[in-house]
Formats: sequence, structure tokens, C-alpha cells
Amino acid sequence: MPSDPCEPAVDALPLTPCVGVCRLDEHGFCIGCQRTGEEIARWRSMGDDERMHLMRAVLPLRKGSQ
Repeated sequence: MPSDPCEPAVDALPLTPCVGVCRLDEHGFCIGCQRTGEEIARWRSMGDDERMHLMRAVLPLRKGSQ
């Protein structure tokens, strides 16, 4: 059965804070997206809920503290 054309494709847009500036700072945070090396490595295996929590609650706090 074909998918509903009115529904967005599940993987149409990757859920990621990556901005293509990938280098860890002296605190271990990516200077582009503020994720740790461990978070970057686990990103593909995280569920959307965990990703959204990081993107909405955790990463903005890291960016604001620099």
C-alpha cells in the first residue's frame, strides 16, 4: 500500500543540530553544534525523543554558557 503523500517522509529531514563545523573545543564540545564526542557517536542510535531533548533542553544551555 503506498504511503500517504500528505504525510511527511520519516527520514526526509535528518533530526540533527549539525551545522558542518565539526571540531571539539577544550571542554570536549563541538564548536558547531555543542554536542560531545559521545553524543555525536551515538546520534544515529538515539531515538527522536532523546534527540529532541538534547536539541531543545541541553544544547542551548551549553551554547549560552560559552
